[in-house]
Amino acid sequence: MSGPSELGRRTVSPGTAPVPRAAPVSRVVSAARAGGMFARSGLWRPGPPLKVARQLGALRRWGTLLGGTLASAAARDPGAVAIVDDAGELTYGEVDARTDRLAAALDDSASGAAPRVAVLCRNHRGMVEALVACSKRGSDLVLLNTGMSTEQLAAVLRQHETDVVIADAEFTGFIAAVPKTVRVITAGGTASELENLIVTAPAAPIGPPPRAGRTIVLSSGTTGLPKGADRHSRPGLSPLTSILSRIPYRVHERMFIEAPLFHTWGYAMLQVAISLRATIVLRARFDPEQTLRTIDLTRTTALVAVPVMLQRVLDVPEAARSEHDTSSLRIAAVSGSALPATLATAFMDEFGDVLYNLYGSTEASWVTVATPADLRARPDTAGTPPPGTRVAILDEAGDPVPPGTTGRIFAANELLFAGYTGGGTKEMRDGLMSLGDLGHLDEAGRLFVHGRDDDMIVSGGENVFPGAIEEVLEKLPQVREVAVVGVPDEEFGQRAAAYVVLREGETLDADAVRAHVRDHLARFAVPRDVHFLDALPRNPTGKVLRRALHP
Repeated sequence: MSGPSELGRRTVSPGTAPVPRAAPVSRVVSAARAGGMFARSGLWRPGPPLKVARQLGALRRWGTLLGGTLASAAARDPGAVAIVDDAGELTYGEVDARTDRLAAALDDSASGAAPRVAVLCRNHRGMVEALVACSKRGSDLVLLNTGMSTEQLAAVLRQHETDVVIADAEFTGFIAAVPKTVRVITAGGTASELENLIVTAPAAPIGPPPRAGRTIVLSSGTTGLPKGADRHSRPGLSPLTSILSRIPYRVHERMFIEAPLFHTWGYAMLQVAISLRATIVLRARFDPEQTLRTIDLTRTTALVAVPVMLQRVLDVPEAARSEHDTSSLRIAAVSGSALPATLATAFMDEFGDVLYNLYGSTEASWVTVATPADLRARPDTAGTPPPGTRVAILDEAGDPVPPGTTGRIFAANELLFAGYTGGGTKEMRDGLMSLGDLGHLDEAGRLFVHGRDDDMIVSGGENVFPGAIEEVLEKLPQVREVAVVGVPDEEFGQRAAAYVVLREGETLDADAVRAHVRDHLARFAVPRDVHFLDALPRNPTGKVLRRALHP
């Protein structure tokens, strides 16, 4: 999702049409259309009457809570493989029984009240089972980010008054900082406390909780204390309908989720995977060659990742890539950070037209989806809104601007968060939420994201979009990745600074970088500062930590 190919001020034309009002998904997507999507995915495929009855009974009883979708999947396909991870396989029936026991064992207090649980785990069965068990128990759940500092994590525990922490044993510094009043359960591996608790807890019937627990997803927290975004616990069928309208997922998909499960993107695709009774493939740590090997060994049909992971896979030498059969891959869906246009094209040239790019935020989930056809036509696009979502580009006064005009991106759908746990919410205009980004829509309704509205560089009175400079520099064959930020300048207020990572064995100097930008963009967009790095600093979801480049 790179920026435009031009820079400078844009004029807002008066008299533009009003932003269309939102309509519920139930009205935007007709029953027939939704039924068609479910039929194509196999969700409405006939099955053994008794199993179908059990599945529908579980859904009626539990609703669309994460625990409920798992219970319904187990009722329909108890013997189907649910999870494949570094420790082996578990079926849906096994996961259902194990999470029942874990849900009952989470709180050993006399009150019986659902505990508030924080989870700090990598992608493995323990993470999934903790999430499902918390849903079944009705616990408020805080998804902790593995990239945060111990100080930040400890502050989050205090802010949310956590009762229980489930954390991988590797996070020793964090575990030592957990208050003595908080129960700690270590996870990760078949010898962990979490595994022992699941195995030894007595089997007990579990019913739907009296109240659905909140799911709190944290912002990236690159500076200061991360914000907790309260995600809806009862999303209904809206997320699944929205996704299936753009991405051809199927029942029993083999979904390799490489994106972190603690992030909105990974967590949302986990929900989709369970709804589809998919086999969920997980690896605790990302390694590009292992990704190729896993796709080959498990016959992965859908990969869920963040864009930088695709770049790392392409960086694997061709001889090593060719050792692995990836022909089973039908879908590679990415989100969480910007997808460079050059990466989109290169990945599809290598793996076929299987790439889907989703744009959104922690607060709004996805608001646009770019299909392979979209990315072939315009590899820099973020796509179009799925049914039930509206996107508008507004000026500073809150008025919509014409196609092709840059403004602030606002969106509305049924997936908007309920607010920050510490109070407050995002800016709203006419029912639309600010995503904090700048961009434009083209005549075809495709969205193009230029970058964060607070990242725009104002140099000598001219607006410079870092994404536009990055897009130009990414086309240099020597450049592996690049980030552009604004730095203080006594004469112009700000100036552009480029941080460039070269491909292995390549050379390039600062003058060549400047000359390339000068040949393609306006004079005021040329970065006067050019720095060469071994790698860009990124958080676990692949976003570049721009403030770490120039604090």
